[in-house]
Amino acid sequence: MHNEAVDPKACPIIANHIKVALVGQPNVGKSMLINSVSNAHLHVGNFSGVTVDKTEVLFDYKEYHFTVVDLPGTYAFTDYTIEERVTHDYLCAEDYDIIINVVDSTNLEKNLQLTSELLTMSKKMVIALNMSDEAIKEGIEIDSQYMSELLGVTCVKVSAAAKTGIEELIDTVVQTYAKPKIAPKLIFSEAVEEEIEIIVSYLQKHKLQAVNSYRNIAINLLKNNKRTYEKLHDNPIWTELQPILIEASHHIELHHDTDDIKEAFAEEYAAFNRGIVAEVVKQKKVQEKKTLTEKIDAVLIHPTFGIPIFLFFMWSLFQLTFEIGAVPMEYIDSLFGWFGDTIGATITNDDIRSLIVDGIISGVGAVVLFVPNIIILFIGIALLESTGYMSRVAFLLDGFFHKFGLHGQSFIPLVTGFGCSIPAYMSARILKNDRDRLLTLFIIGFMSCGARLPVYVLFAGAFFSQEMAGNVLFVIYISGAMLGLIAAKVLKITAFKGVDEPFVMEMPKYRLPSVKLIWHTVLTKTMMYLKKAGTFIAGAAMLIWFLSNYPHNAKIEEEFAHKIQSSVTTQERIRFENQRQSALLEESYLGRIGKFSEPIFAPLGFDWKMSVALQTGLAAKEVVVSTLGVLYSLGDSVNEKDNSLANVIRKNISFPSAVAFIVVIMIYLPCFAASIVFTREAGHVKYFFYLFAFTSITAYVMAFLAYNITRALI
Repeated sequence: MHNEAVDPKACPIIANHIKVALVGQPNVGKSMLINSVSNAHLHVGNFSGVTVDKTEVLFDYKEYHFTVVDLPGTYAFTDYTIEERVTHDYLCAEDYDIIINVVDSTNLEKNLQLTSELLTMSKKMVIALNMSDEAIKEGIEIDSQYMSELLGVTCVKVSAAAKTGIEELIDTVVQTYAKPKIAPKLIFSEAVEEEIEIIVSYLQKHKLQAVNSYRNIAINLLKNNKRTYEKLHDNPIWTELQPILIEASHHIELHHDTDDIKEAFAEEYAAFNRGIVAEVVKQKKVQEKKTLTEKIDAVLIHPTFGIPIFLFFMWSLFQLTFEIGAVPMEYIDSLFGWFGDTIGATITNDDIRSLIVDGIISGVGAVVLFVPNIIILFIGIALLESTGYMSRVAFLLDGFFHKFGLHGQSFIPLVTGFGCSIPAYMSARILKNDRDRLLTLFIIGFMSCGARLPVYVLFAGAFFSQEMAGNVLFVIYISGAMLGLIAAKVLKITAFKGVDEPFVMEMPKYRLPSVKLIWHTVLTKTMMYLKKAGTFIAGAAMLIWFLSNYPHNAKIEEEFAHKIQSSVTTQERIRFENQRQSALLEESYLGRIGKFSEPIFAPLGFDWKMSVALQTGLAAKEVVVSTLGVLYSLGDSVNEKDNSLANVIRKNISFPSAVAFIVVIMIYLPCFAASIVFTREAGHVKYFFYLFAFTSITAYVMAFLAYNITRALI
């Protein structure tokens, strides 16, 4: 046996692999910065257990292999929101070598809020002073060398947009990685430093085994850091340490004239940051001349005209979504119709043909049909967000929405809900706070989606003149939105009560949108829509097909076969076929469910046919009109513009029952696909059952009131 020569480059990933955590506040250009590295490969996944995107960038530099994990933007090192929790948990628990903290050079003091907290980590760190070119244009000069000395952390001027300083930054990362860790110079007030020293002395005396430095452990204990507390709680020294910490908190709170230690530390960090800025930043006196951003803001966030301008933008996006989206929709519809006919012609068995064509192909087609709308809507919202405009709108609407317990940012998903609930639920992710996001998710269903429109058109046309129908539709939509806001207030007082999170939203500069970023956002969300919603709608369509086609009733088939055979005219034959379809449906599982649930809906003035239509609407609201067509013996090819269906509805359904029916359609559970997306975005299946109970009870109560009030008035 002999030794073979070993190639030193055989495993470069293990030998010279640097794993970087990329951290920064939102809108500091982290993603753009790391994408500026040449030959970088992007990998997008998800952080475990949450719906937050995990972006990893891989590249080679000199003899090193880099993996950069782009963590979600966070204003502070806390675990309050999903993004903050992901970033916090990753930095505390995951294995990485070094932190690159990206800051906005034009807004240094605000960005140092996160930086100063990161200095309590036990990891090596490099600060990237991004947007340094913009800082120069604004007359801001930062002494990065002196800043590095003051902080004990190397600071490098870079510009992701101009692609300057990138190589110097990576060189600095390599050098910092190779050197032993130097403790950063995070200095607090005399009172805090005094308490830190007491705790450090105690930990040294008991020789506590820890990865982090004793000073950082002391700071984290004083800040009530949960992870630090959990690690020490089971240690025997805890019984002696706890009284020391209580005394320390009282001492610090006394100095800051507050009873909240978090507030005291916020002031400590702010004071530290102001000291750094005063030392390293020189800003030339800017003349009275307004910047371009200020000029645009003077118009777009004008106290009087700001909201109308925003509403115009959203109305335009809404129009584009449905006007442009309607063009490919016709072709997609025709394509699936042709595909269904072609496949159907090759299948001889009636049941299998019906399952494939009416169940699967129609179900999948119904989802793919809305893809153009989804794409246009997401492009529009991504454009408005990436330019920095949406951040400003949140300020405009925040005051009004707070009266109902909502955030200004809730407006985006709510407006999207008028198009389709699925992208609306997905866009609720812009709300950072868990409670605000959940509240918004519960309210989105009150915004009538496009799929409900055919039902509204049908009933408005049946009971009102053509001139009045448009106004009736407007009233229905506005009523739904107002009900949603009232429901939000009720939920805020009951289920989601709690102190409002202070509204933290910066106003980034107006920037040209990144095509790469928008493409990635739209593609990811569209594929998610197709994969998730497509699967569930197809499944629901198959389930409804089965329930409405089984069990077979040979007696009815035989009876109507004779009538159809002996029919004289084509019209008579179609009438008999529709009657057969209705009779079979009444005896099917779906019909039996309708008959069984009829007593529940009787107080609302509904017969079994209306209750069946509502239940099929749980799969997809588009199904309600065609179900009514089948049940009233007109066939399933009818649509909302079909006068014959409107006439039959006018004859068979009373006006108070129709009003109650519209109220239920307006409020009750969204379609099956949207419900699945809601459950995923909410984070737990229990929220689906809460939504089901909340919407069902609200719809029933409101419909009962509407039915009885309308009866009393006419």
